[in-house]
Amino acid sequence: MPASRSKHLLPGFGLTMGISLFYVTLIILLPLAAMLLKVGGMGFPEFWRIVSSSRALAAYRVTFSSAFYATILNGIIGLLLAWVLTRYRFPGRRILDALVDLPFALPTAVAGLVLVTLFAQTGWYGQFLEPDVKVNYTQLGIVAAMTFTSIPFVVRAVQPVLEEVDAGLEAAAQTLGASRWQIFTRIIWPTILPAFIGGCVLSFARSLGEFGAVVFIAGNLPGVTEIVSLLIFIRLEEYSYEGAAALAFVLLLVAFLTLIATNALSAWQTRYVERA
Repeated sequence: MPASRSKHLLPGFGLTMGISLFYVTLIILLPLAAMLLKVGGMGFPEFWRIVSSSRALAAYRVTFSSAFYATILNGIIGLLLAWVLTRYRFPGRRILDALVDLPFALPTAVAGLVLVTLFAQTGWYGQFLEPDVKVNYTQLGIVAAMTFTSIPFVVRAVQPVLEEVDAGLEAAAQTLGASRWQIFTRIIWPTILPAFIGGCVLSFARSLGEFGAVVFIAGNLPGVTEIVSLLIFIRLEEYSYEGAAALAFVLLLVAFLTLIATNALSAWQTRYVERA
């Protein structure tokens, strides 16, 4: 192979890179640029009036707190699911593994309708919960919908890392007298922590932008169960494109800053583990 081409391991690199950049520009960068231009054209006083209104603040509170609670649930349940799928062999394992990806394949509106039916007063779950615990048209329903649609991010982020953990290290630690808890906290947990954090952050970001599954179960009461994505939709129906763009910019900014902070934390964790 000529020396000038030795660095290009992928055949047709120029063409494939050009197609990739064209796709990224057309699908991601141009829509974001259009939104930013719309926000930049309204002026800061108008922008601040929109994003700091009482209705917007209430929507932020409901959205961010619900996404936070859903991420905590996803972190716990997702880690357990990844552990079971990786460490145990049992009948129906392949079916359970496939079901983890179901929220990716199922339309979110269908998921919302299913959840509303299940948690209705006569539903399979609701008949045992009501009247003591009401899920439909409450923040608890929003959390349930966000949890359902975003849990695969945690499972699929942790599962491959768990599969790559060296079993010899665990066997050696057990031979030296380490307990199961010590093996998990000293060997397994530091290894999967960056992937776990990344999966939780993706779950949080996905929950922030959830719309289809939430809109059916939330009830959409302003100040009570109204989320930001629904408020954006309402502003679009009112032909208030500036208002919709301003609210969308807030969600984008929060998700972007969260991803940056998480990437920095994961990089630090990886360097720390390598030095250790």
